[in-house]
Amino acid sequence: MLGHWAAIKRLPVQGRSVVHGRCLTRNSAHNIPWVGRHTSQTAGILSSSTKVLSRHVSGTPSSASTAPTTWVDRLPPKIRPYLNLIRIDKPIGTLLVFYPCAWSITMASYALEAPLTTPLTYLGLFGLGAVVMRGAGCTINDMWDKNLDKAVERTQSRPLAKGVISQRQALVFLAGQLSVGLGVLLQLNWYSILLGASSMSLVTVYPLMKRITYWPQVVLGLTFNWGALLGWSAVAGAVDWSVCLPLYAGGVCWTLVYDTIYAHQDKTDDVNAGIYSTALLFGEQTRPILGALSASSISLIGLAGVLNAHGIPFYLGLGLGAAQLARVLWRTDLESRPSCWQGFVGCGWSGFWIWTGALADYALLIPGLT
Repeated sequence: MLGHWAAIKRLPVQGRSVVHGRCLTRNSAHNIPWVGRHTSQTAGILSSSTKVLSRHVSGTPSSASTAPTTWVDRLPPKIRPYLNLIRIDKPIGTLLVFYPCAWSITMASYALEAPLTTPLTYLGLFGLGAVVMRGAGCTINDMWDKNLDKAVERTQSRPLAKGVISQRQALVFLAGQLSVGLGVLLQLNWYSILLGASSMSLVTVYPLMKRITYWPQVVLGLTFNWGALLGWSAVAGAVDWSVCLPLYAGGVCWTLVYDTIYAHQDKTDDVNAGIYSTALLFGEQTRPILGALSASSISLIGLAGVLNAHGIPFYLGLGLGAAQLARVLWRTDLESRPSCWQGFVGCGWSGFWIWTGALADYALLIPGLT
């Protein structure tokens, strides 16, 4: 600060430079190295400050604030809000919907010793369906939560909360998404079409649950794991309830784990906004409760494997899934938003390892692959 003040005292004044009260001609100042150097530095400081002030006054953002943060930001402006609405740049949500479908499809193919084309066909259909219906779920959620999202720091930038798109535009977009989802569903047998359509009630009411109960994660689990039932019926023509019920229940427990971790990101804002969650309900007991839910999830999925007569590869995959959940619970700092996000994504890997085990078991049945 003293250096800058001294430099300001040496600013040129009408062709002369002032140094400690003495006047020097412009030529004299240039002949004294330190005077010329400080005068140049001061001019640079003032020039930079002027540019910054001008930018703030004019409202022009800096280059750092305009730099794309995701690949969506590089796309045409008219489609960005819709892609942000369905969280297309965050595929973890789609994967969490897809994995229970993949478990069920693969386990049914194993039980029926179906040809390779069967799981490949249905994994492709359910993969597309997971993208579409996860996006539709996000649209429905944000239409319900438009005002709530404004009160939560992490969700204030969502398109509906910001007013970038209207409720009417979101509704038209939702109709398009559901039309595509219906197109995928109609590729299945009638049993599966009716079973799949029945899940829409859960998709619709889930956003309301966070307003009335501390257990909205249970409803989310019932919704996200519907594929554990639907995948089997698509392959086999009907649900084998003896296998699919424990598989479905294990998936619900798994959802309670990852979505409680997810909810810890917003627990402070949720209290102020009047939003309920298992993160608030469990509080300081979150870690041991999630440990028990993780053990329940692995046990129930393991029971489904026993009832489906799976072999060692299935249980190796299940063991890796269990290890991944244990790792997440050990490492996640529930008071840190970035850590909670990493833990949430990490739970997805447990679902992947469980599917890998089922795939390996099925592969052993296919001639030429073993």
